Amino acid sequence: MKKLILSALMFVTCVVAAQAQKFALVDMEYILKQIPAYEQANQQMQSLSEQWQDLIEAKANEAKTLYEDYQKNANSLSASQKTAKEEAIIAKEKEAAELRKQYFGPEGEMMKKQQELITPIQDAIYNAIKSIATQKGYDAVIDRASAQSMIFASPRIDISNEVLSKLGYSN
Repeated sequence: MKKLILSALMFVTCVVAAQAQKFALVDMEYILKQIPAYEQANQQMQSLSEQWQDLIEAKANEAKTLYEDYQKNANSLSASQKTAKEEAIIAKEKEAAELRKQYFGPEGEMMKKQQELITPIQDAIYNAIKSIATQKGYDAVIDRASAQSMIFASPRIDISNEVLSKLGYSN
């Protein structure tokens, strides 16, 4: 009886082990740092972001200056002049908000630039990972950089350098 139970347990263990999934890891941060085009795209996006932010701040400062001027002269203005000044302030604030939306909104220039510069690089990385995973029979490839709950993983299952080689970058 003991031999039968032991044999059944061994059989179940072998079946489970035979059906184990193959996993691999990639470190997207490491891969992206090794790609010069990605670094250049990030620098270009940072530069554009700073330029656009300066334009937005200039508009906001214009509104602030109008408001401060309004505060200083409010007592000497007629009701119609006050209304006109208030409308000018609101218009400047709206211009600043519109610029912010135009540049940094969900469909703004920053998003378009990211689609233009960074998305092709990310797509190439994805295709390289997919190709390696298909070729080597991996059931899942996990990004080490974004897997917050991963405490330890063996370096032998990290395919980051293979991905870089597939993309034409040697480290």
